[in-house]
Amino acid sequence: MPDSPAGSVREVFVAFLKLGLTAFGGPVAHLGYFREAFVARRRWIDEAAYADLVALCQFLPGPASSQVGFALGILRAGSLWGGLAAFAGFTLPSALILVGIAYGAGSGGPMLAGLLHGLKLVAVAVVAQAVWGMARTLAPDPMRAGIALGALWLAVLAPTAFGQVGAIGFGAVAGLVLCRAMAPTPVGHLSVPLSRRTGTVALTLFLGLLVGLPILATWLPSQGIAVVDAFYRAGALVFGGGHVVLPLLRAGTVDPGWIGADAFLAGYGAAQAVPGPLFTFAAYLGAALKPPPNGFPGAALALAAIFLPGLLLVTGALPFWDELRRKPLAQAALRGGNAAVVGLLAAALYDPVWTGAIGSARDVALAATAFVLLTVGGVAPWIVVGLTALGGLALGG
Repeated sequence: MPDSPAGSVREVFVAFLKLGLTAFGGPVAHLGYFREAFVARRRWIDEAAYADLVALCQFLPGPASSQVGFALGILRAGSLWGGLAAFAGFTLPSALILVGIAYGAGSGGPMLAGLLHGLKLVAVAVVAQAVWGMARTLAPDPMRAGIALGALWLAVLAPTAFGQVGAIGFGAVAGLVLCRAMAPTPVGHLSVPLSRRTGTVALTLFLGLLVGLPILATWLPSQGIAVVDAFYRAGALVFGGGHVVLPLLRAGTVDPGWIGADAFLAGYGAAQAVPGPLFTFAAYLGAALKPPPNGFPGAALALAAIFLPGLLLVTGALPFWDELRRKPLAQAALRGGNAAVVGLLAAALYDPVWTGAIGSARDVALAATAFVLLTVGGVAPWIVVGLTALGGLALGG
């Protein structure tokens, strides 16, 4: 597929803002929303290139869905500003809501619970659509279907971030063994508007901050530096993102007495009820910290610090990615890795997406209705999101 025409920073921001306001369901659901919005409808990128991006970001520490969104913004707008626009549009809605909750502005009730339940159900439909569509494209033959099943088993037997990375690694190795005989795939050139020098600088900065911030916090006692250090390490040392980051955040904020355990858990609960990436929980924590900086300055500091390492890693990897994926051996590994992504999505469709949303036969019926509207009906996702939210309200959560 030829490259899509370059877009504007404003176009990227608006597209991701819509998702930042409506994309419930966690990182796996977000990848489904991205696929529907930017592969199937807007055609910013083709299916194979999107799967390559997902596999790349699964390998990197940090919030995988936010990293994929950041990369899509760079590729579409042709600059780092596009990546920052995608990041801002996708992240700010949930971050601002959680800061409001930290200030005591959040309240809920049965009506809100019903709406949120409907939004969880639409996430089931979105992820199921992504699994179905990607399986037909990325695991169309017995060998790759077998790799997808193997990754599914690994993800089920080792339901951890390391199990996810191991499943992608298994897929890559299996691809090298089983898919080398396949004809090289003609891939469209994706013009990555970042130089290798930029990538090298980003990777150097990532490592420098990871090593230097703890030293700086020791040499120059400052609560602001300590906050940046704690949240940067949480974002830099976690694979899989999402819920996996919570133990690191708890150790970095509750253990030193910056926030109470009850307030931490209350914020975590609130973070489940908002769209966008779970890493925006950092905005709540930064606003709710007892010692300053807190409030809006603390929220901004914590939010920037937790996302920065993942975004630096994507910036560092992208300049080398397009050339790498053209090499025959790399293509074989990517075929297997992409099939493994299908298996990972299938595992996540059950847990946490299905288990977190489906509690009755009525829930199954509403999720199935949303799936049919998306796949057979071709109804726009934002309409399906609204209808399913109203359906959740009608069912009473």
